[in-house]
Amino acid sequence: MDDGSDGAYLAYVHGRIPALRRVAYLLSGDEHQADDLVQETITKLYARWPRIAEADNVDAYVHTMMVRAFLDEKRRGWWRVRLWGSAPDRAASSSAGGAEDRTVLRAALTRVPPRQQAVLVLRFLCDRPVAEVAEILGCSEGTVKSQTAHGLTALRKILGEPSPAVRTKSTGRRS
Repeated sequence: MDDGSDGAYLAYVHGRIPALRRVAYLLSGDEHQADDLVQETITKLYARWPRIAEADNVDAYVHTMMVRAFLDEKRRGWWRVRLWGSAPDRAASSSAGGAEDRTVLRAALTRVPPRQQAVLVLRFLCDRPVAEVAEILGCSEGTVKSQTAHGLTALRKILGEPSPAVRTKSTGRRS
């Protein structure tokens, strides 16, 4: 790449690293894996920068690269190796209720199937619209909606929460 292109690449990456790392962490649930995922994504981005820089939505393209790298890693199998049975205990302060909830949610997200996990992270934690998530994942909007529903159902089961459409026996109405 020439100096102008390198400068544009560096400016883009430096401006997006925190957001990319956040998405990678939400996908992987592990800081070190998130760092690896970001590194892999920005390395591939550098190699393709002259072409990608001309895209209409560079952020969507980069998110697509990251999600695909995440899904590829999930398929490889080494992620299935666990060094401990559950997340390590962390000291919680009395005012850390929100932090505890986030920790529980992140742990639950890692137990959802990878495609559903990617959809949930992009839709709800990155606040992306259905159409953009479909573009990032290379699927239809209907698939995003169904993966969202299945992912939320899986999360509810993992977290032990009842489905919002559960009917009560006494009234026959939805609760």
